[in-house]
Amino acid sequence: MATEHDRATQRGEEILAVFDTAFGELLAADPAAFRVKFRKMAASAFAFYRGTACLFYSDLEHERDAGPYLDDRTSRVWIHGDLHAENFGTYMDANGRLVFNVNDFDEAYVGPFTWDLKRLAASLALLGYTKALSDEKISELVRIYAAAYRERIHALATGAKEDELPPFTLDTAEGPLLAALREARSMTRFGLLASMTEIRDFERRFLADGGAIELDAATRYKILAAFDGYLETLPDTSLARPDSYRVKDVVGRRGVGIGSAGLPSYNILLEGNSDALENDVVIYMKQAQTPAVSRHITDPAVRGYFQHEGHRTVISQRALQAHADPWLGWTELSGAGQLVAEISPYAVDLDWSDIDDPAEIATVVADLGRATAAMHAAADDQSGHSLVPFSTERAIDAVIAADEEGFAELLVDFAHTYGARARADHQIFVDLFRNGRIPGL
Repeated sequence: MATEHDRATQRGEEILAVFDTAFGELLAADPAAFRVKFRKMAASAFAFYRGTACLFYSDLEHERDAGPYLDDRTSRVWIHGDLHAENFGTYMDANGRLVFNVNDFDEAYVGPFTWDLKRLAASLALLGYTKALSDEKISELVRIYAAAYRERIHALATGAKEDELPPFTLDTAEGPLLAALREARSMTRFGLLASMTEIRDFERRFLADGGAIELDAATRYKILAAFDGYLETLPDTSLARPDSYRVKDVVGRRGVGIGSAGLPSYNILLEGNSDALENDVVIYMKQAQTPAVSRHITDPAVRGYFQHEGHRTVISQRALQAHADPWLGWTELSGAGQLVAEISPYAVDLDWSDIDDPAEIATVVADLGRATAAMHAAADDQSGHSLVPFSTERAIDAVIAADEEGFAELLVDFAHTYGARARADHQIFVDLFRNGRIPGL
């Protein structure tokens, strides 16, 4: 009979195998970036969970055709791919309106809608554990999330008008969501520019320090050629005037975040909507990653829809996010797909560190459920893309209606089961990492 040590050893080998598939090439190219990534992941079970969507989907691989809520349509919904409690925040939409919503679409793909919900539910279990909430309270939070999601999906499926279900803005948000929007509103483009650039010889340029990497002439030429290709992917309404095309400066960056380790990245400084130096715009160009969920979706129509991962990321974000960043586009660099978007001065992530009151947590969780439903409903036959040629909200509403009570309990059971697994996996990972067991590091 296998002992607990034997089971931990076997699970450790499974984790290493998944890491090799997901991170192997990038890790070999830049082990230092992954040492930083893994140290961040070692900090907590939640941080580990954030960095291991690859492991999550490997564990769900055999579930695609299982359960009462997945059919031919609801197994083929545009999903976020890495939906957890910290992937929400503010952005300035194309209409100049500050919105609180889901963010970070690097892992977006087409797959079962329940995968998003389960990933979020398990993150609530991990978050609740760090705040010393009881299992009963965590169950209640997951039920609140499920109920809010179900209510919003039903309202959208039955023809609720947009003004009846407005997005979370300065006029409609409450509590921590409103606080995040107000913080975003207090930020300025000048402040962002001051932190990244300086004025030299009467023109704005990137600061030499702060992690910027000076580029040689050949690399700079490649970046500018890729930039020209990117401009062709922008909507006509994105550029306010011809001078918005003008590149003032380019520097290299090295991705060291939990999700961006090892991915080459570049910052590009552009002329703004006037000659004034405080209106300049900073965009980034980074190599887009293979989404973890794509390794477990075999539908050739989905795989064949995208030119490359940069194209996939942009098309997915435009489908899932209403009025997306007007600078959002894609290009190719040295044969690799690139994601291009603005470094926004108005981006503020939801900060859970001071959200401790159970009633306030419950209110926020309900809002996250509504935001998730709106995201799933946005990317369908009305979004201008042919990959999901049906009403997602109606399809999801129909399968949930067939078993209302079981819907929430499915998520509750999964939250506790996978939350416990993630906590155990985190400890196994820490021991592997600190004892030099991860190949390449």
